Amino acid sequence: MNFNRRALLLCAAVALPLAACSKKGPDGSSLEAIQARGKMVVATEDNYKPFEYIENGEPKGLDHDLLAGLKKKAAFDIQQQIIPWSGLLPGVTTGKYDAAITAAVITPERLKTLDFTMPIAEATQYYVVRAGETRIKGVADLAGKKVGVQSGGASFAALDDLKVTLAKSGGELGEVVQYTSFPEAYQDLANGRLDYVINGIVNLTSLTAEQPGRFRIGEAAGRPTYAAWAVAKGNITLLNYLNAYLAGARADGSLFELQQKWLGASFTDLPDAAPQ
Repeated sequence: MNFNRRALLLCAAVALPLAACSKKGPDGSSLEAIQARGKMVVATEDNYKPFEYIENGEPKGLDHDLLAGLKKKAAFDIQQQIIPWSGLLPGVTTGKYDAAITAAVITPERLKTLDFTMPIAEATQYYVVRAGETRIKGVADLAGKKVGVQSGGASFAALDDLKVTLAKSGGELGEVVQYTSFPEAYQDLANGRLDYVINGIVNLTSLTAEQPGRFRIGEAAGRPTYAAWAVAKGNITLLNYLNAYLAGARADGSLFELQQKWLGASFTDLPDAAPQ
């Protein structure tokens, strides 16, 4: 059992406001610093349905409901900033935000500068095509095709896995177009400017359920991955605090109920800690 797992079990057994875990993270965003100033500042993405998005001026999605539960339990104020994806994780690493309350996919590159909570959902990357697409029947058919991904996101990271898969059948990755947000990529796909888009399975399930006549999900384009919240690397006290809350949400079943509500499925066999 590693340190984080031992600390998680300890924290889950005590009240959330207590700083029971002694390893200190970055000074500005440590749990002790947050308690001293009486507030925590978190960032959430503005357009990542169904995890977090704005509808008629109201924040909605899995992460917003989970954050609402955290606010009820916290002994300090939690201030939320809803921002575009591009500034979210960098804002955590620089200390602008204490935590990213967003469905950030855990990748080896991100693990260099961030620590992740226990997963909140599966996030394996799949491809999506137009509903009437006949050229693409499987991953091998993606060779040479034009793909849309989110700049700096997990879909971009999945391209490394896809390159390896395509090479096994003698294929190569085609042109890659990076987008700030997925709605732009989906629009270009629908208009024929892209051949396919890569995104997490939960997001694509939501997309195709809403627009079955426009889009169709294909196969996995990368290895199994998970979505989780993030804090700056080494901020163990805050990480354990958030893990304790999520562990409680798993134990009382509320996490799985919210997954079913927003994602259309519940993931009851998620890892207890972020895969390293």
